[in-house]
Amino acid sequence: MKKPDTTSAMLDLVQQIRAHIPFDELDDARVCSGACIGCAKNLLEYLEQEIIYWESSLTRGEITSLGDINKLARSAKKIYKVLQLNNLV
Repeated sequence: MKKPDTTSAMLDLVQQIRAHIPFDELDDARVCSGACIGCAKNLLEYLEQEIIYWESSLTRGEITSLGDINKLARSAKKIYKVLQLNNLV
């Protein structure tokens, strides 16, 4: 089986992130209620901006590197853990 190219891998990663992190379902009142560990609101905004950036870059035909994919994957994993600690996912 052939491994996907970096563009396909980045698109797959973006789809996985969008599938597992409910950006549209988390409103400000739910995200910022009570004590929290890390600022989930800011982390979600950061991750969503990263995803939008990569989607537009890929649409323009830019090539991603393995480092770019790894960086986005690490960020998404860390942010997901913060969301779990705050009982948001």
